Amino acid sequence: MNLPEETSEQDIRRNGAVLTGANKRSLSDIYEVDPLRDPRWQKLLGQHPQASIFHSVGWLDALHRTYGYEPVVLTTSPPESSLENGLVFCRIRSWVTGRRLVSLPFSDYCEPLCDGGEEFESLIGHLHATGIGQPWKYVEIRPRQESLADTMKKLGFGAVGKYTLHRVDLEPAAEEIFRRVDKHSVQRRVRRAERTGIVEVCGRSERLLKDFYRLMVRTRARHNLPPQPYAWFQNLVDCLGEAVELRLAYLKNVPLGAVLILHFKDTTYYKYGCSDEKFHSLGVMPFLLWRALLRAKAIGSRILDLGRTEDSQSGLIEFKNHWTPVSSWLTYWKFPAEPFRTSSQDWKLGMVKRICAYMPERLLAGAGALIYRHIG
Repeated sequence: MNLPEETSEQDIRRNGAVLTGANKRSLSDIYEVDPLRDPRWQKLLGQHPQASIFHSVGWLDALHRTYGYEPVVLTTSPPESSLENGLVFCRIRSWVTGRRLVSLPFSDYCEPLCDGGEEFESLIGHLHATGIGQPWKYVEIRPRQESLADTMKKLGFGAVGKYTLHRVDLEPAAEEIFRRVDKHSVQRRVRRAERTGIVEVCGRSERLLKDFYRLMVRTRARHNLPPQPYAWFQNLVDCLGEAVELRLAYLKNVPLGAVLILHFKDTTYYKYGCSDEKFHSLGVMPFLLWRALLRAKAIGSRILDLGRTEDSQSGLIEFKNHWTPVSSWLTYWKFPAEPFRTSSQDWKLGMVKRICAYMPERLLAGAGALIYRHIG
């Protein structure tokens, strides 16, 4: 969709956002692409070094199927040319939390696939010129690179969330990686799990998915949160295929813990983990993550991405620190800007916790199906 040729200075300068003359001239040359249908998007992902699993067609399709979100890519590339850049969003329409553009919901990060600041400013200029607030309440962007901070501020965005990201370097030999991880919390627990006779089962079968989901419901209940709907995980399996892997630990056919692993290019992602707390002493989760790490190395991954962690999750941060002492910051940005919030101050999260605090496990899954589409 092209922008109108006439774009006023007032449209371009809002909430302190400033676009250069070159960017203003390019506002009439922004196009919308459907990443689920346009094959150029998949080709761009194969070429761009910042592309991640969260940009993938399978991930976007799972979001669309589960929550009804509409993915859209903004680009400076005309329809008849190859796709040179792209900024992907989901259009979210909620009668509870409003209409908004998020890049991307339920995704740890989503880097703008632009080769320079001018391209990025042109794409953001499209959003300024077409009017945030009519129909969109706000725009949220979740980049991985901290280097975008100055540009985001210049364009009128404000930081609204900060998270810790852990990524394990898989270049060293497995023996060297094992030597570097925490001796007590990882090494000893992995060996304990192996001595106990825990069996790991991997795949994407219906049985594994159902066992995984039962553990997920139990884990989320411990934190006064509903699980995401079963359909979300089913759609991840259906849409991502071999890029998704369930890894479960069993002892005498009893499921003890599980992880959901994603693969994209040279990165393996630890996206979800869940467990039965009665078996934590057996070292189930370190065992599963170590096995996932070995698998990642076997298929040529160079990075094991352990995902984002909220500031309030001190135990999870400590768990990830045992695998790598190196972490970075993820900053989420919103336009129009609003006061910075920690994850514990997020009103949507607080609302969900209050609703679920006294809800029995058997009702949590249903609550998740109702709630999550409004909080992405």
